[in-house]
Amino acid sequence: MTNYRIYLCVVLTATFFNSGKALGQPSRKSRAGLEVEQKSFGQIPDGQEVTIYELTNVKGLRARVIDYGAILVSLEVPDRDGKLADVALGFDDLDSYIKRSPLFGATVGRYANRIANARFTLDGTEYKLTANAGKNHIHGGRSKRFDKVMWKGRPFQSSEEAGVRFSYLSKDGDEGFPGNLNCIVTYTLTNGNELKISYEATTDKPTIVNLTNHSYFNLAGAGNGDVLNHEMLINADYYTPADKALIPTGEIHSVKDTPLDFTKAKTIGARISQLTQTRGYDHNYVLKNSGGALVQAARVYEPASGRIMEVQTTEPGMQLYTANGMSGIKGKGGKIYDRHYGFCLETEHFPDSPNKPHFPSVVLRPGEKYSTMTVFTFSTR
Repeated sequence: MTNYRIYLCVVLTATFFNSGKALGQPSRKSRAGLEVEQKSFGQIPDGQEVTIYELTNVKGLRARVIDYGAILVSLEVPDRDGKLADVALGFDDLDSYIKRSPLFGATVGRYANRIANARFTLDGTEYKLTANAGKNHIHGGRSKRFDKVMWKGRPFQSSEEAGVRFSYLSKDGDEGFPGNLNCIVTYTLTNGNELKISYEATTDKPTIVNLTNHSYFNLAGAGNGDVLNHEMLINADYYTPADKALIPTGEIHSVKDTPLDFTKAKTIGARISQLTQTRGYDHNYVLKNSGGALVQAARVYEPASGRIMEVQTTEPGMQLYTANGMSGIKGKGGKIYDRHYGFCLETEHFPDSPNKPHFPSVVLRPGEKYSTMTVFTFSTR
């Protein structure tokens, strides 16, 4: 087996880091063969320049990220024969990310997933959020959600790694959330084919935080058919059942004898037709991770390419989503993305945790630091 380990690290903190080279300068390559290149990816409507950062290691593995939305635009990974293919769904142009993206590769915040009735109470005060999923809140709101704002990107490089740190201040009251939230998202690539995603945040007022990355994966290559033949294993015996609006009931049920049971590897398509309400998977799993350590959450294998993706996380939950509503989206290279052409493994806290006191807490207070990590590891067989 040839191992291609990729850790995807998104870090959110109140500290700004040293800046990298200026836009338009030649790429820098370390003695270890790591390279960071940056160039323009267009302009947003107010005229701000968007930069795309390309991270490459000595083995040719390549990740591309932009400072608009701290979005992962592409991730090129080798198959069993060493041939690279982009396994992350997305677009070739900035305008598509601005106008029609279903969160392809996005950094999601302040709160990933759903909050019932777009409101919660903290320390006796009720906060009303943007209702953007019927009467409910989802994925941070509208104009000030994290994939719709400009981040400040600062590339970095050493003999062992290369990456970009994206910083952003979410102001008190944005989308209804309390507190000024200082954030940094960091993508790091190493010659061990590691791309790390970790998150940190600090606040000046009690608030709630739940961050994730919303990449859609297809290990056969983006746009190369559906993902129903991918074999998946999920390290979870339980899930949180939800109502028709996908708001958790508050119960925790066993996955045993249900289509949600991936405790042993099964194809995504084996029982997906049984999920008539959601037309596919859109469910939160309770991971075997009570202590916040980095543990395995999932393993996915695509037999035609031989690619394997393993997911490790410090988070207590993971939302499996299989692009159930996707239809006719024109993506990279003009390829069309349809229903079930990608899957998301959104490592995060449970949906509606602010209104479910028995769920793991998402409260962040001044003087505390929110810190999580997710690791994607790629290999072949």
